[in-house]
Amino acid sequence: MGELTNMFTEGDLIIRPPFQRLFRWNDDQKSRLIESILIGIPLPSIFVAQDEEGRWELVDGLQRMSTLLQLQGLLDEASYPALTLIGTKYLPSMHGLVWDDPDDPTKALTPAQRRDIKRAKIDLKIVQRGSDPQTKFDLFQRLNSFGSKLSSAEIRNAQLVGVNPDFVEWLDELSAYDSFKTLVRLPESDLIKKYDQELVLRFLYLHELNDDEIRNIRNFQDGLEDFSVDLALNFSDDYRDKAGQIFKETFDRLASADEKILGRWDPTKMDFGGKFLNSSFEALAVSLGFLIRNELPTRTDLRQCAIEFWTLPEMTARFATGQSTEARLRKMVPAGREIISP
Repeated sequence: MGELTNMFTEGDLIIRPPFQRLFRWNDDQKSRLIESILIGIPLPSIFVAQDEEGRWELVDGLQRMSTLLQLQGLLDEASYPALTLIGTKYLPSMHGLVWDDPDDPTKALTPAQRRDIKRAKIDLKIVQRGSDPQTKFDLFQRLNSFGSKLSSAEIRNAQLVGVNPDFVEWLDELSAYDSFKTLVRLPESDLIKKYDQELVLRFLYLHELNDDEIRNIRNFQDGLEDFSVDLALNFSDDYRDKAGQIFKETFDRLASADEKILGRWDPTKMDFGGKFLNSSFEALAVSLGFLIRNELPTRTDLRQCAIEFWTLPEMTARFATGQSTEARLRKMVPAGREIISP
């Protein structure tokens, strides 16, 4: 850990500002990380991408690395004041402690505790930025199979940063768009696993495909990976502007219709309830995005469109049990496009 800290202060470990804005752990989560280190619990791997000058750019592990830097007072003081710890289950005596306090050592971690943190071992995975993108993705999958499991979205995020960090910054911007966040209402556990970025990529991938192309998808994850890498490699300002505008218009219109529109329609309550559902996302958001992209007419009563979608014969309480993503897409997307078209 001490070596990574030194690399950060010397400019050899880079945390890009757009990623730092995603530092969203609360003080309790940060304190539990410090507790884990002090009682000897191993930390998950951190991924970095090496640039052409040999510097390391943080790819995955932002919450952990930023917590350790904030504890030491090494982040921007205006945005991230030095961390004051909270008492934890196994170390309640940590409550109110800071990294160091020359005026009152009783308010700070002990020298032994600071040394334990500096000497903590963090497993580091390095990917060469010049590597072939598909090779890098395969490498992440292989490394992941030997350690603690990462989600496919986390692996993809690590890979894409190594291909084109500007593209990943743009995905972050879209995933933070207010209408999108309001509609998908993801729990913190999904946000940590970067499922919000997964949904953004799904929208970008699927909203370009016509019905026949949707029906011909044989392996959705492989198609999404190929699309993501290709888009990162060929990312342009024109694509950013056009696709970004379609994305925002799509989710603005859905949010204006009903902020819960991507949940299941409950006819007994005459309202949308429950959590966000992929089937609604595919039938409504992907379908609306396709129609907007191709400048085709759409109905304006999107709330009623969603109700009609849930009254289709196949949308029973048992729907999607055992359904593959590919089978679900073949039903949901064409059905949604037909309903939303006037």
